[in-house]
Amino acid sequence: MTAVACYQATAPDQPLTKGTLDRRELRADDVMIEIEFAGICHSDIHTVRDEWGGCRYPMTPGHEIVGRISALGSAVTDFALGDRVGVGCLVDSCGECAQCAAGNEHYCETGSVGTYNSTDRVDGSVTQGGYATHIPVSRRFLIRIPESLDPAAATPLLCAGITTYSPLRKWQAGPGSHVAVVGLGGLGHVAVKLAAAMGARVTVFSHSLAKEADGRRFGAADYVSTAEDGFHRAHRGEFDLILNTVSVPLDTDTYLKMLRPEGAFVLLGLPPAPLSVQPGLLIGGRHTVAGSNIGGIRETQEMIDFCAEHGITAEIELIEADAINDAYDRVVDSAVRYRFVIDAKTF
Repeated sequence: MTAVACYQATAPDQPLTKGTLDRRELRADDVMIEIEFAGICHSDIHTVRDEWGGCRYPMTPGHEIVGRISALGSAVTDFALGDRVGVGCLVDSCGECAQCAAGNEHYCETGSVGTYNSTDRVDGSVTQGGYATHIPVSRRFLIRIPESLDPAAATPLLCAGITTYSPLRKWQAGPGSHVAVVGLGGLGHVAVKLAAAMGARVTVFSHSLAKEADGRRFGAADYVSTAEDGFHRAHRGEFDLILNTVSVPLDTDTYLKMLRPEGAFVLLGLPPAPLSVQPGLLIGGRHTVAGSNIGGIRETQEMIDFCAEHGITAEIELIEADAINDAYDRVVDSAVRYRFVIDAKTF
């Protein structure tokens, strides 16, 4: 075991505090990453505060991690010391089921292992995440981070990037397609950048016009305030794909009316209440209501390479570790543009 500095939660109603964490010795296919940057995802906050249940403490959160390899396991030959790599939401899966073989480790039939607050397959310990100076990870779950990308601003791509890239690819966003993004926050701003780079025409739906200049700078051709009465009427039957990045209840029927035939309304956020849908709005245009989460390791690498090719990173505010608790409150209050990233030197 190696003790490393970290920030951790000790209870759901307590602030995160500085501490130490015992990291396992390297297994044959592991690398040790000296972490440079760790992103703050809203799901970190939900988990730390036990808003989804099942949390175990003490907990070191963080599943957006970028750093350099500082040590290699005995069987690792495809990575080298000093390589810049990333780690996202997963650190293990069975590697043998049909889903893992297809590159869908997030759908592992026996259960994938999350980067933190999950159970290690080998020793049964609770996994601990990236709010720390170092982390050991199997080489199978590493993402190569091109040197052309700003490593701090690329860090949120390990979650927000793949969460938005995967459905854009699944529903074939590209030249000739029209994509709407609901919400211009941590997910939404990355979705706009990616969809525009794919060649789609992009419209943002937001509760106000306060971020319109940003949305257009990120690549949106149109920006619509949902606070306006009848905002949807001018957009009936317009979109091939609508990505809903917010977690507040919406009138799903309103958005279905804006889909072209065979269009899809895809949830990326997690509203607290069940959806209500008029069946006729599904049947009439063969519309789809779907959900999407992250992607597998292969698709995550594809996303990072696409971002490097097109110069896409997240818009970030870089903070020191002692600002984490304030950052959590600001995320909840939607008072950040658009993602917080922690400088790991300050752990």
